[in-house]
Amino acid sequence: MNHIAPGSGAGTPAHGGDFDAIVIGAGFSGMYLLHRLRDQLGLSVRVLEAADGVGGTWHWNRYPGARCDSESHSYCYYFSKELLEEWEWSERYPTQPEILRYLNHVADRFDLRRDIALNTRVSAARFDEAANLWQVTTAEGRTLSAPFLITAVGCLSAANVPKIPGLGDFAGQWYHTGEWPQEGVDFAGKRVGQIGTGSTGIQAVPVIAETAGHLWVFQRTANYSVPAHNAPLSPEAKRWIREHREDIREVMTTNTNGHPFHIEDRSALAVSEEERQRLYEQAWAKGGLQFRATFRDLLTDKAANDTASEFLRAKIRSIVKDPKTAAILSNIDHPYATKRPPIDSGYFEAFNRDNVTLVDLRAAPIERITPRGIKTKDAEYPLDIIVFATGFDALTGPLLRIDVRGRDGRTLRDAWEAGPVNYLGLQVPGFPNMFTMTGPGSPSVLCNMPVAIEQHANWIADCIAGMRAKGLRRIEARPEAAQTWVRDVNAAAESTLLPEAGSSWYLGANVPGKPRVFMPYAGGMAQYRAICDEVARKDYEGFALSA
Repeated sequence: MNHIAPGSGAGTPAHGGDFDAIVIGAGFSGMYLLHRLRDQLGLSVRVLEAADGVGGTWHWNRYPGARCDSESHSYCYYFSKELLEEWEWSERYPTQPEILRYLNHVADRFDLRRDIALNTRVSAARFDEAANLWQVTTAEGRTLSAPFLITAVGCLSAANVPKIPGLGDFAGQWYHTGEWPQEGVDFAGKRVGQIGTGSTGIQAVPVIAETAGHLWVFQRTANYSVPAHNAPLSPEAKRWIREHREDIREVMTTNTNGHPFHIEDRSALAVSEEERQRLYEQAWAKGGLQFRATFRDLLTDKAANDTASEFLRAKIRSIVKDPKTAAILSNIDHPYATKRPPIDSGYFEAFNRDNVTLVDLRAAPIERITPRGIKTKDAEYPLDIIVFATGFDALTGPLLRIDVRGRDGRTLRDAWEAGPVNYLGLQVPGFPNMFTMTGPGSPSVLCNMPVAIEQHANWIADCIAGMRAKGLRRIEARPEAAQTWVRDVNAAAESTLLPEAGSSWYLGANVPGKPRVFMPYAGGMAQYRAICDEVARKDYEGFALSA
């Protein structure tokens, strides 16, 4: 087999591997890890990226309307004052092209590209216990080795295309929003069917509707959404952001969700109905994810949540002119924000267009895809293009599509057969020196991702630095610590309303056959950070370290 040569100026590491560390993925996580490990610890690092460019999620997700739902001044790195000062966002919620430009700027700014291998998909990784090295194999059959393996594969990178009979017979074109063609898709005058109305589908519908001849939206599960009220950032807003960067960072790193706002310390049930409606209207007018921060108990008290849920359903009914369509869109089966809470730019308004039709799949499920289009129980819809806005095999999927084998050849798939077992979302027992960035068992998708990414990368880098200083070569999560952490993750979820959303991808419910386990840590980013810091202070309690 061919070997990939050591990185620029690295020399040959003393442990006999090609590198000190191998990182899989060149998105937000992988690029910051490279900077921390190479530039601050002096390690030889190689980042392996399947795509032909950096950006991770924001390289692949180029679908119409793709936009971040975190505000731009929070959806960026905060590790470098200089980087913060030299980059200026143009909108409240940045589009995919702007985020990708930002990440390319970061790659150039910190000279990261020389240690990133593009067009390099990892197919397998095996731990060689005798050599204390991870042997990583690419799809082309090349191998490389390092004592530390860090997966920065993203939480939402394994596209989930539902296995609907007949897809191979469809005579038109079909696309998944998570693997969108770089050249784009021309919808002008076309008959388009979109399956899925989660956060991605909610972003795509208004944009596709602008040019499509007709758009049929096939709704499996109705969803809440709050308007984004996106707009260009004014000079005053930009100035305020520049002047308050440290305050913004302090809020993001000390609150529950990593966003630049605190949850209001008041109960939805402790104010009058008139005052509650006034506060909800105020939050609706501001828009964005901060709506869920109006009251502290929206995710812990069903009666409190009911007030927000009914407010949002009433908004849908007031926006959508056709009562039947409005009823289907507002027939929502879960409490607000127990699934990922979308924000939108004209989603419900799109159903007032003559060229947009809602198809209720609860009333008439899809039976198959035909050469001509989609056939439901009640009708066949002739289509030129099918768009799958059906999400991802989240959190575990990106890892399990790689053949990862730890000690004694045990596969990660076997280790996670009943659901992900790990310690702090950072390590899996039986897989020494392998760290999982923002994986299951960490706050990840329940908070603003760059904040979670910086916390994880810093913890991993500090851990490796501490090991090297003490002459330690191996770290592995203890099984009993992992089992305790899994119980803690379950307990954190059960203390909220989150598990009540039975169709949530937080539970893996969107992927047939996937274990139904609540995967992210719902105890909050600040609490999680404190736990991780305490573990490190106690000489990495719960981990076995050895020379």
